[in-house]
Amino acid sequence: MELIGQGMEGAVYDLGDGRVRKVWFDRRPDDVRPLQAFLDELPPLPFRTPRIREITADDHGQAISVEDKLTGIPMNEAGLPENRALDAFVAIVEVLGKTVAGPASQALPVLNQPFWQGSWGASLAALVRRRAAVSRPHLERDVPGFADLLDRLSRQLEQIQLDHLSVVHGDVCPPNLLMDGPRTAAVLDWGFYSTAGDNTFDAALAAGFFDMYGPDARRLDNLLLDRFEQLGHDRERMDLYRKAYAITTATIYDADAADGHYAWCVALLTR
Repeated sequence: MELIGQGMEGAVYDLGDGRVRKVWFDRRPDDVRPLQAFLDELPPLPFRTPRIREITADDHGQAISVEDKLTGIPMNEAGLPENRALDAFVAIVEVLGKTVAGPASQALPVLNQPFWQGSWGASLAALVRRRAAVSRPHLERDVPGFADLLDRLSRQLEQIQLDHLSVVHGDVCPPNLLMDGPRTAAVLDWGFYSTAGDNTFDAALAAGFFDMYGPDARRLDNLLLDRFEQLGHDRERMDLYRKAYAITTATIYDADAADGHYAWCVALLTR
C-alpha cells in the first residue's frame, strides 16, 4: 500500500485496485457509520463523491474504511485560469443548492458533535454557543465586544427559518475539488461541517475559502461574494454565517489559538 495523504482525521493508502484504505486516528467504526450513511444518501451529482464500501477495526478498535478512489488534480494545483476556477467553484455551490437533504444528513454530527435540534437556525446557534465557550478566553481578548457579538449572532441565527433544506458540504475549498481540465471530477472531504441546511452557508464560506491567505485573498473573496449575491444569496446572511463559522472553528485546529486559521477567523469577526 502507498500512503497518498494524511490529515487531521486519518491516513489514506492506495490499494492499487481503484480503492483506498483510510486508517482513522480517533474514530471507532460506529463513529464512521453515520458518514457512510450520509454519503450513500447523496443524490446523483455531476461529479463523483466518496463512497465507503467497508468499515472494520484495527487491533486497538480504531476504524479502518475502504473507499472508492477518486481521481483528478486538486484545483489549487490544476493551473486553471482564474475565471475558469471561479466558474467551477461557483457551480459546485449552485449544484448543492438544488439538492434535497435527507435524514442521514440531519443525523450527521458537525465538528464531531450532535448538531440538529429543531431547526437549522437553532441548531447552528447552539453550536456557536458551545464552541464559543471553548474559545472564549482567546476571542474575548482579540475581538472587541465579543460577548455582545455572540449574543446578537445567536439571536439572529435562531430566527432563521428555511423552506428548503439542501445538502451542505461546509468545506468547499480548492484542495477538496478534484479537476479534470476545467471540469470538476470529484468533491472530497465531506463530514467536517456537512449537514442539512442553507445553501447560502456554503456560498458564504466558499467565497472566503477560495484563497484564504494569498495576497489576492480579499479581492477574490469580495468578487465571489458579489457573484453569490447576484445569484440570490443574501449578503447579510452570508456575513452572519461567516461569523458563525469563525466562532465555531476558531480553535478547532489549535487549542492555543496560535495558528493561521485562528487569525483568519478573528479577521472575519472584526472586519
